Amino acid sequence: MTRHTTQVASGGASGARHGTLPRTALTALAPSVWGTTYVVTTELLPEGHPLFAGFLRALPAGLIALALTRTLPRGAWWGKAAALGVLNIGLFLPLLFIAAERLPGGVAATLAAAQPLVVAVLAVTVLHERLSPWRLLWGVTGVVGVGLVVIGPNAALDTVGVVAGLAGAATMALGVTLTKRWGRPAGVGATTFAGWQLTAGGLFLLPLTFLAEGAPPAIDLPAALGYLWLGLVGGLITYALWFQGITSLPVASVAVLALLSPLVAAVLGAIVLDQTLGPIQLVGFALSLAAIVAGQLPPRTGARARTRTRTPEQESVSTPTPEGTPR
Repeated sequence: MTRHTTQVASGGASGARHGTLPRTALTALAPSVWGTTYVVTTELLPEGHPLFAGFLRALPAGLIALALTRTLPRGAWWGKAAALGVLNIGLFLPLLFIAAERLPGGVAATLAAAQPLVVAVLAVTVLHERLSPWRLLWGVTGVVGVGLVVIGPNAALDTVGVVAGLAGAATMALGVTLTKRWGRPAGVGATTFAGWQLTAGGLFLLPLTFLAEGAPPAIDLPAALGYLWLGLVGGLITYALWFQGITSLPVASVAVLALLSPLVAAVLGAIVLDQTLGPIQLVGFALSLAAIVAGQLPPRTGARARTRTRTPEQESVSTPTPEGTPR
């Protein structure tokens, strides 16, 4: 009986893990698409307008989502949606584009690899979770792996770009953690939730864009296609998938998926920009992929380990009861 119960429990845990695989795969599409941002920015968009790129990526997509869903925040969610929109969109996007313009694509994306480590720390302080050495170890492994991917003659550094990349990683990490803590209002879908934040972030960027950069740049056909890709695919669709994943999966598992962004950026850099990927870069790829996979596995707790090692004889021993008391 005990053995049967253990098998059922084990099978249930295995079934739960298999049940999260489709959600994990859909969530992973978001950072994979975001990895194209670096090539699109450097090859298609006008130079010197990172705020405008962030604004055009956020506000039109947010307004489209609001028009489709026709649902606005209520009560405290006006403030929460605004805060999340500023963190996840309004601050993160311009920092991302600044890093993309001033650094090689792989280097800029590598700085975002620090996000899982920041999330691991914030999960302790904000979500009151216990610090997991398992998550921390694989987070460090992922950062090292992504760092190896961009070691090479083209891995030049720029101080402003590095600061922007690290600040963007910290901003996004805080936004991810608060999104997990606050959840999503009952009855509000992922597209609506993404629309709130994209709109809030776009409105935050509106005055900053025109104060800092002045009139919009001339937009030719390649730039129009680039903005369309970043806004609809890299904005509305991917953010809906991302926020759906944050609210339905462990936050540490979602955060480590961000490592896919620099990997995709490095691959596109090799294919489109003729950047070199040597043996060291391939080792880095292997480490990063291992960190991504390991980050999706639940850490083995002491309680779980003790449960697995109990024998049927130990399970059959019950607490003694007073004489004559029915067991």
